[in-house]
Amino acid sequence: MARKKEKILDVDATMQGSLVFSDPVNLRINGEFDGNLTTKGSLIIGETASVKAQIKGENVVISGKVNGTIKADNVKLFSTSEVYGDIQAGKISIEEGAVFDGRCQMSDNKVSLAEISDYLSVEKDKIIEWVETDKIPVEKEGKKLWFDRRKVDQWMATKT
Repeated sequence: MARKKEKILDVDATMQGSLVFSDPVNLRINGEFDGNLTTKGSLIIGETASVKAQIKGENVVISGKVNGTIKADNVKLFSTSEVYGDIQAGKISIEEGAVFDGRCQMSDNKVSLAEISDYLSVEKDKIIEWVETDKIPVEKEGKKLWFDRRKVDQWMATKT
């Protein structure tokens, strides 16, 4: 079995806008960024970085400055980090010396139909079709559908 080549993007520039990665990538930002960041894989905010963004990702590691909201599976704040904004994460660690001014909400990996559609970059109708044919792991609460991202990731791994 051929090993997939790791994708790394190291950015040391001033950027503005929206960055969306639907495939896993290791993204490191060392400069300035203003906008929206949506990633799969690891997002690393370096010590010299200054980021103003709404961040959605899997693994977010911060050593620099972030203003905005962070929603991720795992968030790590190193001692040199400054975060001003709210964090919603499954797991979070904050080293001594880090600055965090905001609210933190620990959450499980349950996501809605809209969120799993965005996460997988698949139309909602296709996901509903998968639900109706028992192809994708789902939890039903009345008419509401909830997806555990870890289970969906495991399911997706068997499809590739």
